[in-house]
Amino acid sequence: MEMRELGKTGLRVSALGFGASEIGFEGVEFDTCSRLLNTALDEGLNVIDTAACYGVSEEIIGKALSGRRREFYLFTKTGHASGMDLPDWDPRLIATQIDRSLQRLRTDRVDLLQLHSCTLEVLKQGDVIAALEKVRDAGKTRFIGYSGDREAAVYAITCGAFDTLQTSLNVFDQQPIETTLPLARKHRMGVICKRPIGNAVWRHPSRPADSFNHKYWDRMQVLRYDFLRDEEQAAGTALRFTLSQDGVHTAIVGTKNPEHWKQNAAMLSAGALDEAQMQAIRERWKAVEASLPQ
Repeated sequence: MEMRELGKTGLRVSALGFGASEIGFEGVEFDTCSRLLNTALDEGLNVIDTAACYGVSEEIIGKALSGRRREFYLFTKTGHASGMDLPDWDPRLIATQIDRSLQRLRTDRVDLLQLHSCTLEVLKQGDVIAALEKVRDAGKTRFIGYSGDREAAVYAITCGAFDTLQTSLNVFDQQPIETTLPLARKHRMGVICKRPIGNAVWRHPSRPADSFNHKYWDRMQVLRYDFLRDEEQAAGTALRFTLSQDGVHTAIVGTKNPEHWKQNAAMLSAGALDEAQMQAIRERWKAVEASLPQ
C-alpha cells in the first residue's frame, strides 16, 4: 500500500486508514472486528483512528491489537465527555479522558491525540490546547492534532499548536481544497481526511432517516455526478478523488465488514484519479457550489 509522510510528524502512514466509529457504535461481534482489524494490518494499513466517544471502539482495538501495537499508528480523540462526569471541552476532561483511553487501548501512549471538533471560540480560549500540550509533555501522546472544519480548522492550522488536521473532504465537501489544504501545506501540517467517500450516500435511494447523512444526500441531488450512476465505480472514484488532492496524507474509512476493507484497498490500486475526471468533478462543484445545501 502507498505510504505518505504525515507532514512535520515524519510518520510514514498508509494512504488508507481505518476509522473505528462503526465498530464502536453498531454492535459488531468482537470476532468480526478482530478479523477486520488484523486483516487490515496484514494487508499494509498502518493507521487506526478512533475516539473516546466512539462507543466501545477503544476497548475493541485494545483487545484485538495490543499484541501488534508496534505495527501501526494509533490515533484517538478527546473533548467529548462521553459519559464522564465533566462537561465537553473542560480542560480537566482531557487529562482524565486520555488516561481512560490508554487503559482501554491497552497501551502506554498513542501516536496522535486529537481535539474532537470543538468550536473556534473554545480553541481561542487556549486552555484546551494547553491541556493537550501537557498530555504530550507527559509522554502520553507523541503528537497533537485538531479534528474539525471551516474557520476552526483555519485557526487550528495558523495558531501553530497542532501537528495535524483531520477534516472533511470528499466529492460533496470540497471547500478545503481552496481553503484549509493550501494553509496546511504552508505550515507542513499532516492532513487526515474523514468522510472521504461522503458516507456513501448514493446507496440510499431516498433521503435517509439519519440526519447525519442529510447534508451530503441533499448535495448529491444538486451535484448529480455522472460517476454515481454506477455504484461499483462510485466508491472508488470518490476515494481516489480525495486521496489525489495535494496535501492529503491519509483517508480514514470506516466499515464493519472485513470484505469492504479489501475492496477499499483494491480501489486504490488504480492510482490517482485521471486529470480529466478530476477536472469534471471540480468544475461541476464550482458550477453549483453557491446553491448547495449547508
